[in-house]
Amino acid sequence: MSYLETTHDVYKEAALTPDVGLCCTTNPIWELPGLKIPKIMQEMNYGCGTTVHARDLTNNPKMLYVGVGGGMELLQFSYFNRQKNGVIGIDVVDEMLEASRKNFIEAEAQNPWFKSEFVDLKKGDAMHLPVEDNSIDVAAQNCLFNIFKANDLKKAIAEMYRVLKPHGKLVMSDPTCEQPMNEALRNDERLRALCLSGSLPIAEYVKALTDAGFGTIEIRARKPYRILDPKNYPTEELIYIESIEVAAIKDPMPEDGPCVFTGKAAIYYGEDDYFDDKKGHVLLKNQPLAICDKTAGALADLGRNDIYISKSTYHYDGGGCC
Repeated sequence: MSYLETTHDVYKEAALTPDVGLCCTTNPIWELPGLKIPKIMQEMNYGCGTTVHARDLTNNPKMLYVGVGGGMELLQFSYFNRQKNGVIGIDVVDEMLEASRKNFIEAEAQNPWFKSEFVDLKKGDAMHLPVEDNSIDVAAQNCLFNIFKANDLKKAIAEMYRVLKPHGKLVMSDPTCEQPMNEALRNDERLRALCLSGSLPIAEYVKALTDAGFGTIEIRARKPYRILDPKNYPTEELIYIESIEVAAIKDPMPEDGPCVFTGKAAIYYGEDDYFDDKKGHVLLKNQPLAICDKTAGALADLGRNDIYISKSTYHYDGGGCC
């Protein structure tokens, strides 16, 4: 049995019998005016963070969510686009699609504004999306890409890139780890299906996105997720896994490489009112400016003693240099 077949079976079981402990979300449930999340959706929230960010969802964006789970994030996305088929939900597991349809009926009962027709549920897989090219404003996945092996991950990211409009966003939440997994963990199909043994170091995760053509990467959050220990897993050392929230934007690739924001800032504290590097970055005196890692390196290379570059916070919420 392949790891994809194992994954299919794991989530078929989770659709038929909700498993609260299957995955652990690290975010509170969204609380917005008039939005109520049915209990069953919370029990089937098989993610590791959130992909729902209000700043991405202005002006009724066309949205795509891959790996529907119990439908919770689809309901949250619909809150921002209350139009028929405004949100597309895709899953390869028939039972999960059917569970979401049933959960939407409960959501309609608790949310007078919501209609099931807001969500267009389709069967399909992440490597062959049944969606037209350049048709989506915001695409999202939560704890899905982490299960894929290298070649399949490349295909899945390329598919998301294909369906996004120019400047569209791919918003993701996945587990990552600092050290590479050992062979026993990597080859454990059930652990991979549970979003544990496929975790990549952040640098590799980002590279997979920029290799696909995404010109801007935002690392928005980095949070504790799980520990793999020798008593319970095939490893000789403790492995710390984090949940990372990332937005990859379909911007043109700059000639000098992608803009990757990891939460760095530059602060100018010289004698003048501001510093202008003549490359589009103006630092007002003692006013922090969010900068991408590329710009941080360029400013540091100037060798000035009146510009401070902060370390990566791995938290970025927009604005800044690029």
